[in-house]
Amino acid sequence: MVEIDLLGALVSMAIFVLSSGVFLARLLGRSDIGHRIGAGLLLTSVPLAVLIASAPRLQRPLVYYIQIGLMLTYLGVCLILDYVPKIEFRHVRWAVVAYVMLFFAATGGMIGVAVEAGHSWMIASVILFLAMGALAFIQRAKTGL
Repeated sequence: MVEIDLLGALVSMAIFVLSSGVFLARLLGRSDIGHRIGAGLLLTSVPLAVLIASAPRLQRPLVYYIQIGLMLTYLGVCLILDYVPKIEFRHVRWAVVAYVMLFFAATGGMIGVAVEAGHSWMIASVILFLAMGALAFIQRAKTGL
């Protein structure tokens, strides 16, 4: 159980750091690097699948499934919109609003996943989440992406 909780916390931190990296790369005018970092973000779906597969054995509450399910859903949407088949949506207001809502619901849920590993992981995840959120809005305001 401790190993799974630590995995959840580490995956949460990785998601926050990788997402921040995407936003920083875009701010620096390096969308190509942001795209590669985003591909790394997609790879977090593997440990997320491990977490959700282990949830029944650990008798996790329904909200745990929702938190991980939202993140996996976001990653799937990201794959479709940004990688395969690459659908341009960032200039359609309703699509951007829906995408941003899903992103923040998914990443916010990852705080709950990190909490399973303890209080210090919760504090670290909240700090990284807030920094990531600030970068997201700054990046959008500066680049329009």
